[in-house]
Amino acid sequence: MTDYAAILIRRYAGKEWTLDGDEYTGLTWMSDTAKPSKATLDGLWSSVQQEIADEATAKIATRQAVLDKLGLTADEVTALLG
Repeated sequence: MTDYAAILIRRYAGKEWTLDGDEYTGLTWMSDTAKPSKATLDGLWSSVQQEIADEATAKIATRQAVLDKLGLTADEVTALLG
């Protein structure tokens, strides 16, 4: 299922819109620019999904790099911080 809110937030930053529910039919476009079509938004979904996945992978890698630099495991950090 296409996450229209995620697409709009990432690809249409600064535009004014509301989304009632999760479906394209609930999209109310309030910006002066043309409302993107359902096909356009659906076409962007795979790249937005990849972007989200890449961000999650980078976050995990950064976390692991910090742990490695500190010489600690995730369990040790959890034990320290409670």
